[in-house]
Amino acid sequence: MAKTKELSKDVRDKIVDLHKAGMGYKTIAKQLGEKVTTVGAIIRKWKKHKRTVNLPRPGAPCKTSPRGVAMIMRTVRNQPRTTREDLVNDLKAAGTIVTKKTIGNTLCREGLKSCSAGKVPLLKKAHRHSRLKFANEHLNDSEDNWVKVSWSNETKMELFGINSTRRVWRRRNAAYDPKNPIPTIKHGGGNIMLWGCFSAKGTGQLHRIKGTMDEAMYCQILGENLLPSARALEMGREWVFQHDNDPKHTPKATKEWLKKKHIKVLEWPSQSPDLNPIENLWRKLKVRVAKRQPRKLNDLEKICKEECDKIPPEMCANLVAKYKKRLTSDCQQGFCHQLLRHVLQRGQILISLIKMQINL
Repeated sequence: MAKTKELSKDVRDKIVDLHKAGMGYKTIAKQLGEKVTTVGAIIRKWKKHKRTVNLPRPGAPCKTSPRGVAMIMRTVRNQPRTTREDLVNDLKAAGTIVTKKTIGNTLCREGLKSCSAGKVPLLKKAHRHSRLKFANEHLNDSEDNWVKVSWSNETKMELFGINSTRRVWRRRNAAYDPKNPIPTIKHGGGNIMLWGCFSAKGTGQLHRIKGTMDEAMYCQILGENLLPSARALEMGREWVFQHDNDPKHTPKATKEWLKKKHIKVLEWPSQSPDLNPIENLWRKLKVRVAKRQPRKLNDLEKICKEECDKIPPEMCANLVAKYKKRLTSDCQQGFCHQLLRHVLQRGQILISLIKMQINL
């Protein structure tokens, strides 16, 4: 993996002279005892720059050879979560000693950057099939159909802001300056659970969940908040209710309550929170609440409801209007997955036929 010793100027000039005399790459390499690839590289360089000596370059030469860069990119492409330390060890085993900073600079030159890994649900084969089925069934639905849907879900609101994405600008030894750290509370405090809903016409009522929610509490929440929200948003009679397949949402008691209230429920694929546009609404709400910096849980609940009421209906309508893009993305991903599986199956069949021919 390390760079080899460069040829002298006399040897390079001799390679060019032999090439001018009409000799081929292999003949020159055999006569001078060099590799054919080395001979070809020198001749191509001479054709392009009309010189055999190295071109002037700023700074120190790169420690990683093209093969080393290819190895780094191949490793990162196969395992994006590979650390810089792992890459340093891989190159060290191949004979090249570099630092983690060199690895980072190499990846940046290749157009890669370090980002926080997104978290997505673990999808099994049955989940992928149900998501693809849902997307195909509703891909051609008109925007008017989605306007009639009341989207709902629960979310956790942090007292001290969105802790998972907070960063601070500070000096080296100021980590524990009172303004820099994020306060935490023992025994699971510092947050509240909320249930909410929205449609293309605006946001519905927020309800704080106290204690552990079961199907009885869930039905009570729907009765006190879902139905009034539907009336306030003027959803009409043909509106559709969406909720996920949480165990509290799907028991017999909940289904009977929804049926008794004549509420039509949208069939929903499991493990699909990213298909629910309310997740985007929760994100916007959390950003708004974090800016007001609540200090008590009661203040947090009050601010959440105030900021939820301030969300303009245009924002809600925009989230629903873009819903078709979510379904299109799922269809494309599902098609690519099926195509890849088909290609792999065809490849296995072809290998089996070749083996049969060899045995014959």
